[in-house]
Amino acid sequence: MADNDNKRDIRTLVSQFRTSDHWAVSLVRDLLWIVAVVGGIALALFLICGTWPAVVTIESQSMVPHMNVGDLVVVVQKDRYGSFETWADGKKSGKKMYEESGDVIIYKPNGLTSIHPIIHRAIQYVDIEPVTEIKGIKLVGNYTPPHAGYITWGDNNPRPDQGFNYPSIGIIEPVKEEWVVGKALFSVPFVGYLPLHIIEVTIVIVGIMVIHELYLRSREDKQGKQPKKSGKKQH
Repeated sequence: MADNDNKRDIRTLVSQFRTSDHWAVSLVRDLLWIVAVVGGIALALFLICGTWPAVVTIESQSMVPHMNVGDLVVVVQKDRYGSFETWADGKKSGKKMYEESGDVIIYKPNGLTSIHPIIHRAIQYVDIEPVTEIKGIKLVGNYTPPHAGYITWGDNNPRPDQGFNYPSIGIIEPVKEEWVVGKALFSVPFVGYLPLHIIEVTIVIVGIMVIHELYLRSREDKQGKQPKKSGKKQH
């Protein structure tokens, strides 16, 4: 009996929540709707792309002119929608992405998850042996990788990532397979500015929703205070 009463109480609360005209309840309903829509989009992207994050925002000029700050890049699994190829592979096969040979990968530098992934072009795969040239350029001194992995290079950078000392990261190592998040499928200009300013955008959206609810409530109160017109005819 108690279980039935609890179920009825829950159904009553849900029904009241769905039909309430109180502005605060309406605001919560709208926020929950937004969360549900965003969650649905995120799930769809994950199922389509097979990666997480399924989209990243370009935050630097290291890939200019092929990718610019504010571009939103769709990321897919490395071997999804076509085989993965490095710059060296692309030179042989003729495959190009973003006007250059080979694929652009998104990777966790040195496997770190505490910082944003890096999005650069995969140049070649190296083993634990001296490397004499990178991207067809002879090295002044041989580079001996600490382990096997991909050499990466931003299209707008003067040198490859590996061997370069990044702040808060240290010396970048060749990218292991497990550090690769995915490859860039395509990018959309300017859309990435929204995620870059997500806090500001969220504050603006919530503020607009609150103002809208208060406006509707004020208008309803004014309409409720208006005197009703008499139905009697004047003679």
